[in-house]
Amino acid sequence: MENYREAIKDKQRIVIKIGSSSLQHPETGDLDYTKLDVLVRELCNLRNQGKDVVLVSSGAIAVGKKAIGKHAVILESKKMGFKQACAAIGQARLMMTYQKLFAEYNQIAAQILMTKNILTDEVNRTNAFNTFTELLRLGVIPIVNENDTVSTYEILLDDDDVLIGDNDTLSAIVASLINADLLILLSDIDGLYTDDPRKNPDSKFIEFVDRLDEKYMNMGKESTGSSVGTGGMNTKMKAAKIATSAGADMIIANSKDIRIIHRIMDGRNIGTFFAAHEDKNFNVVDFINNL
Repeated sequence: MENYREAIKDKQRIVIKIGSSSLQHPETGDLDYTKLDVLVRELCNLRNQGKDVVLVSSGAIAVGKKAIGKHAVILESKKMGFKQACAAIGQARLMMTYQKLFAEYNQIAAQILMTKNILTDEVNRTNAFNTFTELLRLGVIPIVNENDTVSTYEILLDDDDVLIGDNDTLSAIVASLINADLLILLSDIDGLYTDDPRKNPDSKFIEFVDRLDEKYMNMGKESTGSSVGTGGMNTKMKAAKIATSAGADMIIANSKDIRIIHRIMDGRNIGTFFAAHEDKNFNVVDFINNL
């Protein structure tokens, strides 16, 4: 496993996903600007090392709800149109915050909003690949989210019932699309356990997964420690299946301290490491359609 960790230092194209709960103060639901600033600084530092960096960021709907107000959320939170409106408001606010922070480090960021149709249609997928490729060639950091204003795959569902709308899966699909070397999923859990550690104190932490078989896939439970996110461990295991089959290593790590990113990139033994085993027969489009 040490060789796998050491090889992280040489990864050149990295996708990093951060969840809603990692971006907000749990007490108020407001954005945690300290965490956001550290996140942006970490990403810019990777970019300054000559690496290609893509951020998949959740948080638009939660930010939009907060902007509209608590009482409106209580009354309207179950209505589809309201959630789509929150996504539109929140995405603009979230990107404005990111743009200001990236500008502090003289770094250009770009917004890419994805839908399931973009990922499953060959022409759209090619166009998306070309956009990512050119942005990365220009040294830009793309910030990706699902386009929840028009795509209802996520917000049609309850938090425990997730399809393509979770950003764990989306980040893995992006990693597959752009031929990334490494996918880092930052969440509110340290990594993969034999069982949900919040419910089973006897569960054991798993540092390294060489081959992702059914035993590991069954360890993924559709549970999450946050009411503002949609991705539980089940979605992370699906992400691992996509990423490793596409030839990218993947790490699940805790976002409590965002500086964990450079520690991971230094090759330290942090989180759960999923080793890449590229499968030429793996079809990501079929996998998406079967979700």
